[in-house]
Amino acid sequence: MPNTLNVQGDFPILKRKIHNENKLVYLDSAATSQKPSSVIQAVDNYYSNTNANVHRGIHFLAEEATEKYENARKKIAKFVGVGDPNQIIFTRNTTESINLVARTWGSKFLNDDDVIISTEMEHHSNIVPWFSLVQEKNLSLKFVQITSEGKLDIDHFRALLKLNPKLVAFTHMSNVLGTINPVKEIIEMAHEAGAITVVDGAQSTPHFPVSIDELDADFYAFSAHKMCGPTGIGILFGKKALLENMPPFLGGGDMIKKVTFKGFSANSIPYKFEAGTPAIAQAIGFGAAVDYLSTIGMKNVCSYEKELTEYAMEILSGINGLHILGPSAVDRGGVISFTLDHIHPHDIAQILDQSGIAVRAGHHCAMPLHEKLGLPASTRASFYIYNTKNDIDDLKEGLFHVQKVFS
Repeated sequence: MPNTLNVQGDFPILKRKIHNENKLVYLDSAATSQKPSSVIQAVDNYYSNTNANVHRGIHFLAEEATEKYENARKKIAKFVGVGDPNQIIFTRNTTESINLVARTWGSKFLNDDDVIISTEMEHHSNIVPWFSLVQEKNLSLKFVQITSEGKLDIDHFRALLKLNPKLVAFTHMSNVLGTINPVKEIIEMAHEAGAITVVDGAQSTPHFPVSIDELDADFYAFSAHKMCGPTGIGILFGKKALLENMPPFLGGGDMIKKVTFKGFSANSIPYKFEAGTPAIAQAIGFGAAVDYLSTIGMKNVCSYEKELTEYAMEILSGINGLHILGPSAVDRGGVISFTLDHIHPHDIAQILDQSGIAVRAGHHCAMPLHEKLGLPASTRASFYIYNTKNDIDDLKEGLFHVQKVFS
């Protein structure tokens, strides 16, 4: 395997200089990834040459825009191992995808005293929508505990399944701990207990091969902006039988089959859940991002990031007073959250920024997890295809500088 994927030149933003002509060391891809030129050009080309609404016009531009939009859906379906593109719904992001499930499937099929299971390592997007339902319907929300290593306690999950939950919602990969969960096993266990599964794939689909059909997930959500695509567009996968039995999420154009003064009938899937003018340019850009990642190969992406993560774990572990959260490199993706003795994460991030090093500081939209860990916040470095071992060396030297400032 190559020591680098040599893709840095594909990302225009990496040519920027930060604070006194420092090179940009971007280590915040878990928040959002940078965009290659091919994606930027695809979005620009749509606005420059094709701009028209989809599904509604019979003129040349409208038909061309519709074809590109629907081709993007097909590309994305193939990329994540979904045989039927009509099970791929365009949303704004992972958060909206999960809220869509809560507000449609959850509102219709969950009843008082039903049990929902989530986990202690979830992003707020996979907790808050369920709490909203709990408050409305008098449901019960239980959380699978994490072990001292930052993994899900499968024995505790097995015990919670005895409560006969209707829904199990969990992340494929933690955005804080980097933990990659045994998704297929969890889905099988949930199905055996009679539960529907909702998987947050925001941190998984950008970084390693995912086959949703093979996993047998009922719902699976992810976002373009974390995988080299534009902001403002995400995906909800849902099994056909589930989607067809769910009410529409929003009302308006494109989600209807017929409207009269007496009522309306909803469109077929996926359009039933895509009310109004969609994010056309973003969808086309998403298709270009999938093309870009497919050219590299997701197995190559995964193995390269694994090498980076192993190197970073080794390098950072040698810094006195630095404590890494979560499991070993074998069981994690390219995310490393840590604390540094006696120095607040916000101070760490601010000082690193002065050297052009971009990391994340805070609770990373996972306040319950930080409460569980007894921490107000942590610093997070996250890696992607355009990072190199030199970036990690720069992070190490930056952290030494942080310690020197506070010594």
